Amino acid sequence: MTPPPFVISIQSQVVFGHVGNSAALFPMQAAGLEVAAIPTVIFSNTPDYPTLRGRALPPEFFSDLLQGARERGLPERADFILTGYIGSLDVAMMVADFVAEAKAVNPRLSYLCDPVMGDSGPGLYVPEAIADVMRERLLPMADIATPNPFELTWLTGHEIAGLADLEAARASLKVAPGASLIATGCALEDTPAGHIESVILGAETPSRHPVEHLPVALPGTGDLFAALIITGLARGLPLPRTVEQAQRLTSRALDHARTLGAGEVVLSEAEFRRDLLTLASA
Repeated sequence: MTPPPFVISIQSQVVFGHVGNSAALFPMQAAGLEVAAIPTVIFSNTPDYPTLRGRALPPEFFSDLLQGARERGLPERADFILTGYIGSLDVAMMVADFVAEAKAVNPRLSYLCDPVMGDSGPGLYVPEAIADVMRERLLPMADIATPNPFELTWLTGHEIAGLADLEAARASLKVAPGASLIATGCALEDTPAGHIESVILGAETPSRHPVEHLPVALPGTGDLFAALIITGLARGLPLPRTVEQAQRLTSRALDHARTLGAGEVVLSEAEFRRDLLTLASA
């Protein structure tokens, strides 16, 4: 029997709510993937609440978890590595070392870097030193990267107004020539009214994928989207179709959260779960 696709997911975790691994783990598992979730921080909730408990994992503790992953042979087994939010410079450096080691021992492994650094509202919400590690070490190793326009601008210095700006940013970003950049949440000068789009930039002609812009911005949206990209690719879908499916499922989760009046993405809507189970049987 063929084992299921295997993912190592290295990002934040919360006790309450759905961000980081707490947003990514369920959809990947529901679609039939096996996931090893390694937290970079553990918080009680997102910073959007009146109180926030928890902290970034101490470096020695995080290092111990990575060593345990090595001892279980997880880098050799993995089909994908996904990285997201990182809360300390020491942890960022260890993540970069781990990804480099994994890609060296397992050339078939695909690495998705979601450079969770900031957004147009809050601005940069990690220390610049961590953002520098993402730019100088993590992104150059990525097979797929999923920055939003704010992150692209910060990383490259290019303001994003149109497709040409995205192409210029892609050219100056330190990613491998064959890597795919998925610019997420783009409202370009010629994006259809009432929509945002994801734009795939790589070796081929850019591929644009507009979707209705819901009037809601919730924590966990990008984390869910990145996990759904891994899910689609692991299930053999081509990247453009994977992006459209990830947009559709992310929009469903956002719309359900809006209906419930929730403060972050919600993963319990019936059709959302049904679509994931359909993927699992593909």
